[in-house]
Amino acid sequence: MMKMMMMMMMMMMMMIMMMMMMMMMMIMIMMMMMRMRRRRSVMMMMMMMMMMMMMMMMMMMMMMMMMMMMMMMMMMMMLLLLLMMMMMMMMMMMMMMMAMAMMMMSIKITIFLNNVAYSNIQLKNNN
Repeated sequence: MMKMMMMMMMMMMMMIMMMMMMMMMMIMIMMMMMRMRRRRSVMMMMMMMMMMMMMMMMMMMMMMMMMMMMMMMMMMMMLLLLLMMMMMMMMMMMMMMMAMAMMMMSIKITIFLNNVAYSNIQLKNNN
C-alpha cells in the first residue's frame, strides 16, 4: 500500500512539473511572438503545435492517473500487470502519434519558411 501511495505522489509531482514546463514554453513562445512581428503566421503555427502537444500530454497524464487509481482499487497482481502493459501501450501509441504530427508540422513549417525567404530574396533582387 505504501509503495502505491509513493507512486501516486511521484505521479502527481511529475504532472506538476510537466505543467510548469508547458507554462514556461508558452511564455517563451509569447516572448518570441512579441519580438517577431513580421513572421507572425509561422509563430502562430508553432503556437498551435505547442497547444496540441500540451493537450496530448494532459490527456496522457490523466489516463495514467486513472489507471493508477484503478490499480489502487483492485490491488491484484495480475490485473496490475495487465494495466501496466495497457498503460505502456497507450503511451507508446500517443508518442508515435505526437512524433508523426510533429514531423508533419515541422516539414510544413520548413517549406513555408523556405518559400518566404526565397520570395524576400527575389523582392530584394527586383528592387
